Amino acid sequence: MTSEDTAQESFKEPKKWRMHHLAMAKQAGRKLTMITAYDALTAPIFEEAGVDMILVGDSYGNVQLGYGSTIPVLMEDMERATAAVARCVNRPIVVADLPFGAYEANSQVAFDNAVRLIRVGANAVKLEGGAEVAHTVALLTQAGIPVVGHLGFTPQSENALGGPRMQGRGEAKQKMIDDALALQAAGAVAIVLELVPAPVAKAVTDALHVPTIGIGAGPDTDGQVLVWADMAGMYEWVPSFVKKFTNLRESLKDAVSAYTEEVKDGSFPGPDHYKTN
Repeated sequence: MTSEDTAQESFKEPKKWRMHHLAMAKQAGRKLTMITAYDALTAPIFEEAGVDMILVGDSYGNVQLGYGSTIPVLMEDMERATAAVARCVNRPIVVADLPFGAYEANSQVAFDNAVRLIRVGANAVKLEGGAEVAHTVALLTQAGIPVVGHLGFTPQSENALGGPRMQGRGEAKQKMIDDALALQAAGAVAIVLELVPAPVAKAVTDALHVPTIGIGAGPDTDGQVLVWADMAGMYEWVPSFVKKFTNLRESLKDAVSAYTEEVKDGSFPGPDHYKTN
């Protein structure tokens, strides 16, 4: 048995995940799992499946609201989605995104909006950016609001970044490490790394004592996150870093097709589906 195996065995799975468990899991080499959810229908299913963290992401705009990006998502949208998820789960850590425009102006604006998400049930908030937002992370942390950072491709800045592209290549690698260290020093409890070359993600992960959560960042981060609709096969096209673990789109389409056909041919509802008296 290796020392890594011994460390993993020493990690006791919590009945309810809390912030200190994240660093403990990293130290033990126990990979963390995170998935998005935006409603009371899917969140309890994901909890039953055993995820450690649920991200109420601003991807809510793409998945649920029909937007082409996360940018139009409002605080009111995030409050409603966060409240729905938080009401229905207990064991996972619920992390809610601060949407575009909710924290960039100044730390006071960020604090006010973070409080709104915590009040409706979030356990932590997530915001995008590196050293430039460290002062905001520090303010929220000092106020008792746990913060998850987000580096690499940051969807709220996609207009400035020229779309979803790998970040951190070449000389940008050291800046990403420095940004991660700044977020950690400010009190971030974890950092999402999105669309980052695997060697860079590993270097960032090795430099930190708080865990990294990867999405399109290779296998060496401390955990992984995916948008649930992507991994469940709800879309015909998904990014190359996504694995479709099932094809829920086809299953749902087949079920609805069967329903419509049975209604049309009169076989539904049958005797088992209604009472005659």
